[in-house]
Amino acid sequence: MSRTIGLDVGTKTIGVAVSDTIGMMAHPVTTVARKGVKQDVVKLVAIVAERKVGQAVVGLPFELDGTEERSARLARQIGKALHEATGIPVFYVDERYTSVDAERQLIQANISRDKRKKIIDQQAAIIILQSYLEGGMTAVCDQES
Repeated sequence: MSRTIGLDVGTKTIGVAVSDTIGMMAHPVTTVARKGVKQDVVKLVAIVAERKVGQAVVGLPFELDGTEERSARLARQIGKALHEATGIPVFYVDERYTSVDAERQLIQANISRDKRKKIIDQQAAIIILQSYLEGGMTAVCDQES
């Protein structure tokens, strides 16, 4: 079975997590500093190839009322570009509260503020991916196979 990559796309960074080969556990990989969609996708394609990823899960930061604004459109741009570059299916999930959950988990784990800043996006990507792997998030794939 191939791995699944989970992405927490923000305006400044992209948190990246990858599943194990049996699709049970999400693990942190890196935080990609945003440089623009094309440059960001080049980095993500390298991770997809290196980790033998077969599908992606991208968190969509919907607004509280469920609408998609700039941040969600940006996440969709990354997902679409990743699909076009690799051919892997890309699923989208609602991730409105993952950053809050990630912060809470890191505080409970007694991680220092400085360290939290460096890994918060990876932790959010883990939450997105782990919930997807456990079937806790409804995912939508809007690409043609």
